[in-house]
This record gives sequence, C-alpha cells and structure tokens, in this order.
Amino acid sequence: MLHGTVVSLHRWPVKSMGGEQVDALVVDGRGAAGDRTHALYDVHQDASRRLTARQASRMLRWSARYPDVAPDALDPDDPPLPHLTAPDGAGPWRWDDPALPGALAADLGRSVTLRRDVAGQQDLGGTVLLTTAATHEAVEDVLGDLDLRRWRTNVHVRLDGVPAYAEEDWEGGSMEIGGVPFTFLHPCVRCVIPTRDPDTAERRPEILRWITRARSGLFGMNARPTARGVLRVGDTVTIAPPGR
Repeated sequence: MLHGTVVSLHRWPVKSMGGEQVDALVVDGRGAAGDRTHALYDVHQDASRRLTARQASRMLRWSARYPDVAPDALDPDDPPLPHLTAPDGAGPWRWDDPALPGALAADLGRSVTLRRDVAGQQDLGGTVLLTTAATHEAVEDVLGDLDLRRWRTNVHVRLDGVPAYAEEDWEGGSMEIGGVPFTFLHPCVRCVIPTRDPDTAERRPEILRWITRARSGLFGMNARPTARGVLRVGDTVTIAPPGR
C-alpha cells in the first residue's frame, strides 16, 4: 500500500477555461461536482462541435468560478451557474447573462453557443485526474518551472517514498482519499493544451514533444469515484496498485 496527502484540489466549471483551486471537492460517479459541466460549442464543417483550447487557445485566458456556494456544499445534481471573467478583466458575466455569448464571440473571433450538462463534459466521462508531486517535479527538472494548471488536474497528491511516474502502472488498482473510494482507469494521454501557458496562452511545443518522446505522451492518472463523498486538502491518500 502507498500513502500520501492531498496537496491541492481543482475544478474547471467551463471546459478549457481557467478554473479555481478549492479546499474541498464533492465527488460522485460523474467525477468532481461542477467540473466541466459547462462548455462552449461552435459550428465546424456544418456540424456542432464542442470547442476547446485546441481550436481557440484564448479560452484558457477566460476564468470561470462558482462564487455562491461553499466547495463542500456544491450539489452534483444541480451545480450553480458559473461566473465568467474575460482576459482583460471584464465581467464577471453569469452563465445565463444574455450578453455573455456576444462577449465570448468578440474575444474568440467566432460565434458560440453555451451548453450545460450536469453529467459532466470531460473527455473521459465520470473521472477525476490525479497528478503526483513527484512526477510533476521530475518533469520540471527537465523542462523548467511548469504551472500545475497546465495539466488541468483535479487532485494533486504528494506520496511518501513513491518515485516519479509510478502512477503509469496503477491501471486496475484502487485508491481512497479521506475514505472516498476510487478505481484507477488508465494514464492520461496528453494533448496540446499543456503546451499553453494558462495565463497568456503562449505556446511551448517542446513540452508535448518531450512527454511524447520520454513518457509515451502520458502524464497523470484517470480515476473514477465509486461513491459520493467530499475530498479535502490535507486528506490522507491510500493507494493499492493492481495485484496488491
């Protein structure tokens, strides 16, 4: 068994926008409550497309948060509407503000529609992304300082005596955080989003090139909560790798 502590918790109310670091997360089988429950869509080749920072990197410079509810009281079945702030500080606009689509279109250079889905709109549904301090620091040893927000993590942990990249072998294992059980799915295969600075959207393509070459494109671990509960910064983490 491996042991450690939750260092930080993060949720992203709008897919591909800046999110918020919180001291608690409610989780259930859908992942973290309120995480990516909102998304922008545009039209591409005559079809509706969920828009991400891969197509519109300026999305990263927008921020979204839930200001009206304590993190440990957010209801996964009915998360509040997020408030969005533009890169220049304009706003905030509530998700249902009729002026918001126009403000987004003007900044992103394309018309968008706004969609809400309390089931979550992650690339891999019903999951949280776990990252470890050892792996993050090992990558920084090669590439220099990297803001943790680049990885879009939900749960960042520090484990006792566990080497960097150990999580790549945890598929099929299990975990408990503060008594909340999880199963491990598979390591996260990274796209271009970590190459973008979360504040400026400036690109460092060498980040993805190195991860692809040195780590087969992997960083972080996808985990699925198997019960509803609350995670808190400082919670004890216990991991049972497969076969343990």
